[in-house]
This record gives sequence, C-alpha cells and structure tokens, in this order.
Amino acid sequence: MLEYYNYIKALHLIFVITWFAGLFYIPRLFVYQIEAFQKPSPEKEILGKQLKLMAKRLWFIITWPSAILATLFAIWLLILMPAWLQQPWMHVKLGFIVLLFAYHLKCHQIHKQLQVDIMKWSSNQMRIWNEGSTIILFSVIFLVIVRDAVNWIYGVVGIVLLSILLMLGIKLYKKIRDKNPNA
Repeated sequence: MLEYYNYIKALHLIFVITWFAGLFYIPRLFVYQIEAFQKPSPEKEILGKQLKLMAKRLWFIITWPSAILATLFAIWLLILMPAWLQQPWMHVKLGFIVLLFAYHLKCHQIHKQLQVDIMKWSSNQMRIWNEGSTIILFSVIFLVIVRDAVNWIYGVVGIVLLSILLMLGIKLYKKIRDKNPNA
C-alpha cells in the first residue's frame, strides 16, 4: 500500500485546497447576502435569490464534498504512516483540524440561517469571520512544512502578527469602502 502513498497524499492536498477555496469564498457570499438583504426591492429579492443559489451550490457541491474527501484521504495517510500520530507536531496539527471543522460547522450554521433570511451578523463581522480560515491555513501549512524546526514562541507570535495584519487590512478596506462604496 505504501507504493500508493504519493497518490493518496496528492489527492489529500487537492481536496484540502478545494475545501479551503470553498471556506474562503462562502463567507464572501455571506457578506454579499447580508448586504443584498439591506437593499430596496426588487434588487433585494433578485440578488438574494441568486446569492442563495450560489452559496448553496458552493457549499454542497464543492465545500462539503472536499472536506469529506480531504478527511478520508488524511485518515488513509495516517493508516499508512501511524508513526505520525506519535509526533508532537501532528498533535498540534490535529488540534488545528478540530478548529477547522468547528469553523466549517459554524459556516454551515450561518449558511442555513441566511438561506431563510435570518441575518445575525453584520457584513463587517462576516468580513472578520472570513479571516478565520486564513489563520488556520497559515498555521497548518507552516506547522507541516517546518515541523519541529520552528520555535513555538515564534510560531505563536507569527500567527498573532498575521491576525493583526488581517484585521488592520479589514479596517483599512472599510475606510476605503466608506469613502467610495464602489471600491
């Protein structure tokens, strides 16, 4: 079975990438749905209907299947390489994967609410929420690539700095949008 290892790893990575593509885009669609809900008729209804359809297709045709397939291929890799489960970096990675699934499930809950016009988030809150998957992605990629070579303190400081930069970028973009709504 080890001769198939690289094929399984490639499939795992492909589905991780498509999963993250869905997780990056779905909150953007949520932002647009929230903003469309505040528009006057008939624009509100036309945009709302189209954005709901786009979100539904993205979520159930790309994001959920990718999450499931990425997980199945990851489990297969761990079956082939059980020694990884003894590695401290893998424990940390699995912790981030738990966070990723929590993020995914929360997106699912938001998706269900928006499909029935329940708006619990502002568009700005959703823009901030959108960065959660980015932070998890950076964390997992750096952890997997550098593994034990990274001093954990530097890793934590790096993620905090990334988070601060993302939030500053969101605030800057909000100021630009406030001055020019078409930006």
